[in-house]
Amino acid sequence: MIKPLLRLTVALALTGPVALAQQAGTLPPVETKTANSPEYNPAFPNQTRAAGIKTSTPYEAKVLAEGLKSPWGIASLPDGRLLVTEKAGNLRIVTQDGKMSEPITGLPEVHHKGQGGLLGITLDPKFKSNRMVYWAFSEPTDEGNLTAVAKGKLSADETKIEGATVIYRATPYYKGNLHYGGRLLFDKQGNLILSTGERSDLVTRPQAQSLESGLGKVIRITTDGKPAKGNPFAGKESARPELYSYGHRNVQGLAFHPVTGDLWENEFGPRGGDELNRIQAGKNYGWPTITYGIEYSGKKVGDVIQQKEGLEQPQYYWDPSVSPSGMTFYTGNQIPEWKNNLFVGTLSGMHIARLVIDKDNRIIGEERLLEDEKQRFRDVHQGQDGALYAVTDQGKLYRIGKK
Repeated sequence: MIKPLLRLTVALALTGPVALAQQAGTLPPVETKTANSPEYNPAFPNQTRAAGIKTSTPYEAKVLAEGLKSPWGIASLPDGRLLVTEKAGNLRIVTQDGKMSEPITGLPEVHHKGQGGLLGITLDPKFKSNRMVYWAFSEPTDEGNLTAVAKGKLSADETKIEGATVIYRATPYYKGNLHYGGRLLFDKQGNLILSTGERSDLVTRPQAQSLESGLGKVIRITTDGKPAKGNPFAGKESARPELYSYGHRNVQGLAFHPVTGDLWENEFGPRGGDELNRIQAGKNYGWPTITYGIEYSGKKVGDVIQQKEGLEQPQYYWDPSVSPSGMTFYTGNQIPEWKNNLFVGTLSGMHIARLVIDKDNRIIGEERLLEDEKQRFRDVHQGQDGALYAVTDQGKLYRIGKK
């Protein structure tokens, strides 16, 4: 058993009208660093650097486990234990008292180089009866590698995945090690939503704009890997019927809004221009034609355009980059002021971002949680108990809930 190594407590004195005002965002923005592109103007108020907020309810964060090897994704078993993927290709179960299982066997080989490996994971909505698990991973082949989705049954003794089958491959293959996307979740119709990256390199980057490519997309498929019914490009010539939206760079966050049902995603920009988008079927989200970021070299991207008719604007963007990854909307009852807020794990930002979204889908408040931990937060997930769980690249698993 790995005992909790850390107990953080936050007990703020803000109550009543002051706390309510801060929920709407009246503090200075949490970002104080100079933007990489200060000359780029947002398309509307609060599109970046929204007012700051501060949680008033006392909460605590503790480390349930450490020693995980580059954990990437989290899913909750019905009894509250967690299924956690490790990038090298291992799948483990972690209990509420921090015990980690041995690696679960039966998963296919992963391309564990660069950003590749075993990525996002989700359980079948009927898991209690069918025990089916779905995961995204970078698949190696002689032609190159790609983002793939597989499924299999968790054995009764929980030691192996039975009948693992690859159901979808986001072709084309490419011999690179970056930008796989890799988040996976179910929609209310029982279809799978998958995110992919455009594989980063200049030669592959334009495929984010191509409807004939699986790169740089949000994809909607059935549990057999077929295009889901009602997809926006079904029947359109020279378009893949599994595509749901396009023009994305590297999507590592997906979540459905608990009230509106809207699909939200986040994606990495280059230097600056990390985006939070509300996804609408068939829409083009602009990369690499428009962006609020610049190249890692410091050069401008493309034709230096931030806004263009027919291309969707992000609901929010970060500059400098925070490197957003896994995210979830909070629907628990432990901390009422967090209800329906979006929580985003950040890598280079080394915090969990809490975002308040108004009825017009605008961000009206931002808070940074667990900054003092100096961890790269790879995924944030709400557990069966209504607490938040987060894994970090450094191998820690946190539980965050009411004190």
